[in-house]
Amino acid sequence: MTRIAKDISKAIEVLNAEDVVAIPTETVYGLAGNIYSEKAIKKIFELKRRPLFNPLIVHVDSIERMEEIVSHVPDKAKRLAKAFWPGSLTLILPKKDTVPDLVTAGKDTVAVRIPKHLVTLELLQRLDFPLAAPSANPFGSISPTSPLHVEYYFGDKLSMVLDGGDCENGIESTIIGFENGKPVLYRLGSIAMEDIINVIGEIEVKNKKENAPNAPGMLSRHYAPNTTTFLVDDVEAFISDKLDKKIGVLLFSKKMDNPNLAHQEVLSSSGSLKEATSKLYATLHKMDKLDLDMIVAERFPDKGLGKSINDRLERATKK
Repeated sequence: MTRIAKDISKAIEVLNAEDVVAIPTETVYGLAGNIYSEKAIKKIFELKRRPLFNPLIVHVDSIERMEEIVSHVPDKAKRLAKAFWPGSLTLILPKKDTVPDLVTAGKDTVAVRIPKHLVTLELLQRLDFPLAAPSANPFGSISPTSPLHVEYYFGDKLSMVLDGGDCENGIESTIIGFENGKPVLYRLGSIAMEDIINVIGEIEVKNKKENAPNAPGMLSRHYAPNTTTFLVDDVEAFISDKLDKKIGVLLFSKKMDNPNLAHQEVLSSSGSLKEATSKLYATLHKMDKLDLDMIVAERFPDKGLGKSINDRLERATKK
């Protein structure tokens, strides 16, 4: 089985040998490798069964390290970095020629962020290279928020999971790029769009693209359980003619009074969108193992992190 350990020195040893390590971040666990090692980057794509046209996010420990791979930083990007780094924000910026095309899917931009996780920040500080680290899951599956999720996916195909506990934020970073100097939101994530707007003003949303996506997470089907999943406005009405099925429901803040349901999960009894976001993937992992006929999720309030939750659930339900 995959070795789960807290030993940063061992992780460094594995990464220096051009192998891959699963690392913790505040968002989800990532499958990490040296951006300058073709061997490591190819192994990431192979383990994930990820298409090569989908670019990877590069993780660094500081602005100085970012400047080693980025050729230009727009003023609004600087303001966002100051406001949210270390944290769950990825910026897509013009890359230096030294960044391999394999990492950026041949694009002249690179996705970069400084994660907010003490274990991974220490790891990055002790390495001589940045880490490419997409989510540590097979392509299209639910992202992992614990070491055991990663082990379940990869078994002995992966040398090591660096154990940093459960991920605090629970879904991926928000991704912002720039087109003709104007900011564009490519992926909704752990930082609400409203918080981005508070820093840099209005922003265009372009978060769906099937061919040559600008950023990770833009494909229509993604983050999906194996169990058939539905996202609906009215759970009670949707399931009313399906009660012969083994149904699990995913709810925001209140349980349903329906004895025919096989399973119910409430993400935040206090109605906190932040708490609901942090529990979303872990709860979907749990429900996916219950041998249900279907998972029925209620649509969340379309504001703040509710938009990010709905985005993930919409992609999980696409066939």
